[in-house]
Amino acid sequence: MISGRGGAGARGRIRPPRRIARPNGAGEGADFESCWNMLKEALRDIHNKSCGRLSFEELYRAAYKIVLQKKGDVLYDRVKEFEEQWFADHVIPKIEVLVTKSLINVGVDKGGATSVNERRQTGEKFLKGLRDTWEDHNMSMNMTADILMYLDRGYIQQELHRVPIFSTTIALFRDNILRSCLNKNSQSLVVDILIAVMLDQIDMEREGDIIDRNLIRSNSRMLGSLYEAEDENELTKLYLTLFEPRFLENSQHFYSRECQELLQVADASRWLKHTRKRLDEERDRCGTTIEPETETKVLSVIDQQLIVKHLDEFLNMEGSGLRWMIDNEKAEDLSILYDLVSRVDPNKTALQAILQKRVIELGLEIEKVLQNTDFSTPPEGEEGAGEKGEKPKALPAGSQQTAAAIKWVDDVLALRDKFDNMCTNCFESDMIIQTALGKSFSEFINLFARSSEYVSLFIDENLKKGIRGKSEAEIDVILDKAIVLIRYLQDKDLFQTYYQRHLARRLLHGKSESHDVENQLILKMRQEFGQQFTMKMEGMFRDLVTSAELTTTYRDHVRTSGDGTKKTELGINVLTMNYWPQEVMGRTAQIGEGSRITCNYPPEIERLQVSFEQFYLSSRNGRKLTWIGGTGSADVRCTFPAIPGKSGLLAKERRYEINVPTYAMVVLMLFNDLPDDEQLSFEEIQAKTAIATADLMRTLTAIAVAPKSRVLLKDPLTKSVKASDKFSFNPSFQSKTVRIKAPIINAVSKVEDASERNTTEERNNETRAHIIDAAIVRIMKSRKELSHTQLVSEVLSQLAARFKPEVPFIKRRIEDLISRDYLERPDEEGAPGVYRYVA
Repeated sequence: MISGRGGAGARGRIRPPRRIARPNGAGEGADFESCWNMLKEALRDIHNKSCGRLSFEELYRAAYKIVLQKKGDVLYDRVKEFEEQWFADHVIPKIEVLVTKSLINVGVDKGGATSVNERRQTGEKFLKGLRDTWEDHNMSMNMTADILMYLDRGYIQQELHRVPIFSTTIALFRDNILRSCLNKNSQSLVVDILIAVMLDQIDMEREGDIIDRNLIRSNSRMLGSLYEAEDENELTKLYLTLFEPRFLENSQHFYSRECQELLQVADASRWLKHTRKRLDEERDRCGTTIEPETETKVLSVIDQQLIVKHLDEFLNMEGSGLRWMIDNEKAEDLSILYDLVSRVDPNKTALQAILQKRVIELGLEIEKVLQNTDFSTPPEGEEGAGEKGEKPKALPAGSQQTAAAIKWVDDVLALRDKFDNMCTNCFESDMIIQTALGKSFSEFINLFARSSEYVSLFIDENLKKGIRGKSEAEIDVILDKAIVLIRYLQDKDLFQTYYQRHLARRLLHGKSESHDVENQLILKMRQEFGQQFTMKMEGMFRDLVTSAELTTTYRDHVRTSGDGTKKTELGINVLTMNYWPQEVMGRTAQIGEGSRITCNYPPEIERLQVSFEQFYLSSRNGRKLTWIGGTGSADVRCTFPAIPGKSGLLAKERRYEINVPTYAMVVLMLFNDLPDDEQLSFEEIQAKTAIATADLMRTLTAIAVAPKSRVLLKDPLTKSVKASDKFSFNPSFQSKTVRIKAPIINAVSKVEDASERNTTEERNNETRAHIIDAAIVRIMKSRKELSHTQLVSEVLSQLAARFKPEVPFIKRRIEDLISRDYLERPDEEGAPGVYRYVA
């Protein structure tokens, strides 16, 4: 029995059959016609599927004899003629019956009178007939190639213009069926009708109908097995040259029409889900219905028609576009959108633009909401909110501004968390999107004039009480958020100024919740922004550590050298002037220039100061100590005598230990020797103590106005201290606690008013001038000569990490350095705008 294409899997040399000795036998001398007749009958039996009586050896020998008789060309042509005649007599009539008028109209008018069901049935009947015919022909030609194997070996390999007999016979299907017009009323080729029917069936499936995928796949593979010519070049498969271009063109028209419909009746969410569904369908179709090699091309068609062509229109749809998805946190839609945009644009330009614009809009909206929010009453649950049913106390103006600052930063962080989660969950943590969002946050944050101050206040509030009761992991989250906020700031030097000021107040007034956390944050700043950024902050902590050791040593010294009398205990902080901000140190000018840090201390305190100075300077040469009372505090034991005629607590002698600012201790000691019925005016107190007016007003507010520490009476009884006020000892003072803490008025970090901010900016600009000068000199010293444009560009590049100076400011600094003979302009002609370093 003959089956399969033997030549296709043959290995090694093909040998002729063993010759059987037959004396006077007719087989050996048989002529060509007898051998051909045997082969012709065999071919007919193969087509009729009655191969059981065929002998492969006899048929092979017959072909072998013909080739040996040098008549291989005749056999080759006879086989081809036989197959062509067979097609004409037995195959073509079957196909002609299938090529009906309704079938031809499928590719012309899909929306005609014929229903979808009728079109599907007609098309499937045609595809099945063509498939069956092809499979019969393919199997027959395989078996024919087996019995004519020696024809390929002994004849065709020597004839370069001939192709193997299988290629010739299999191509008859292409020439006699596919490239034929089998209907007298139409000029359409069968292959064109075939492709039209296949595309119609595919469009039916796209529109929701169920089709026979295996049937289409069989015809698709048939086209993939036939070539444009008999040389069988892989690039000339009929599938690639005829079907695929028309399939892609049909897909383009289909999806273009579908996209227009989506624009008219759908929203962006439906478009996203529909496009994703279409992509999945086409991937599946290429795996089950047509050839996999088409997948990339058809997906590219969808990319162009459903995504690229109208992307901006879908993204900007009112009530469903990208902005709406962002505001309503539509995670699923955003994930699909990211996938689709990534397919067509690696840079996600359209997605970036809308995201950045929305971030800036929401950031500016935070500022507008802040301006319209009432901060006069504290939020429920916070100190000062009042008990249930009570009217909450109004916050002071400074506290209201601080609350506004905290809210602004909280809202910015909430917005950042929203977009961070969106980036992680929807955008696969894409670095391009993250960078774009970071730029947008930086842009709107730096559009807000007080951003540096507000960020510092936010950190100050958290390090004072915000981290109380939190775990290490929660504290790390707060610190990381702080670093992110600082990273967004353009004027990091201005933030540095505010942060040093707030840090100094926390440290000197004992407001910091944890020094370890403070150091952690400074370490993170150092890693992120460099050692220069945190040098002064680290110096503050070193001063405190050294001062604690110094206080312990001094107290030991006092105990060993004392005379046994009871002495005032001294705790000292020796601060390095360059590390600590001038405002917190209690001065506005340099020491020795009439600054406000003078004070006439009581004799007891002066003796302590002299004692400590002698101890300190005994082991340190060239140092000078200046006492700053505005940043310290003192524990004062006060005795309030019983008041005759009073009952309860006032009828007894009362003793309290009050913690007051150092200046308040100086003022209170003035009343020790003052008769009970006498008063001291503001001017008299200032004359006796030499305390600056502003400091004295804050001091008297702490001990004569604050309700919990009102040990002095003020006349008149108002909430503010004026130069005309008079003060006396308050014999009726009483408290529920023995230990009382008077408020340190200037210890609270608050938002600066307009004049304070102008002062801060002026000082910051002075510092910037020195930094720019140093950068210019450093650059010119290494480069020797530079043009104006190059110099400005390098200065901006070097200072970008700290702040962004304005170009006119840099130009003024260059002119100043020229006037001070650090730089010069060359006298040579043709060198305008060039600077040279003066060694």
